[in-house]
Amino acid sequence: MKTFLLAVASIVLGTASVQAADLAAQYTKAPMMTPAYNWTGFYVGGNVGGQWGSSDPSTSTVFSPTGYFAASSVPAVNTVGAQGINSSGVTGGLTAGYNWQVNNAVFGIEGDINYFGFKGRASGTAVYPCCAPDTFTVNSSVSADWLATIRGRIGFLAAPTWLLYATGGAAISEVKANFNFTDTFAGGAAESGTIRDTRVGWTAGVGTEYAFGGGWSLKAEYLYVDLGRATATSTNLVGSAGTLPFPSSVFTHSVDIKSNIVRVGVNYKFGGPVVARY
Repeated sequence: MKTFLLAVASIVLGTASVQAADLAAQYTKAPMMTPAYNWTGFYVGGNVGGQWGSSDPSTSTVFSPTGYFAASSVPAVNTVGAQGINSSGVTGGLTAGYNWQVNNAVFGIEGDINYFGFKGRASGTAVYPCCAPDTFTVNSSVSADWLATIRGRIGFLAAPTWLLYATGGAAISEVKANFNFTDTFAGGAAESGTIRDTRVGWTAGVGTEYAFGGGWSLKAEYLYVDLGRATATSTNLVGSAGTLPFPSSVFTHSVDIKSNIVRVGVNYKFGGPVVARY
């Protein structure tokens, strides 16, 4: 019996020793570190979208005793000369900027140059109050082919790779406008004016950007643009079928452009720090 009990005890102790050895050999690996996206760095990209906006070109004149117009004609010309133009079209171009990430906040500066494609025409005709049935006509055309912006950006991270931001700064474009006045009185009169002005206005908007790996990100953005108003004067009115000048009949022409832009884009960020995260 003793021999049997000794044999059983030997087997139990041996089994326990093996299990203890197995337990001693087991260990747990440290979790793998995964890189967290960091927005700091220089980036370039492209964008495409649409713009819709308006312009209010204006043509006006003043009464002069030695001028061309009767006193009653001046308000009529100024009323017809207050015109409105709507424009819409495709816009697109190139972007470059730099971001700084501070915790969950992102600060940046961004510039872009784009095809703007703003253009439109307006025309109005009315009867002279003094001299019916003679009429006069005012024509206007407005265009701006390109638009550049230089803006600051400030945003916060809704997620490590998802940025929501506000943006604002300067908007720059060459505004072009042509104006023409004609009438049918006494052989006809004509006047013309031109504006060519590189305008520095302002822009502001909001956007969102999503980084999806390898430095690439997608963005969607809305911008409001106001280029202000440019003005020019002319004294080149000629009546009596182009034979009699009236330099005292001074014309004032002005133009403004306001636009809404919605666009999407893709950016590529060069380098920048990567933070290890478990």
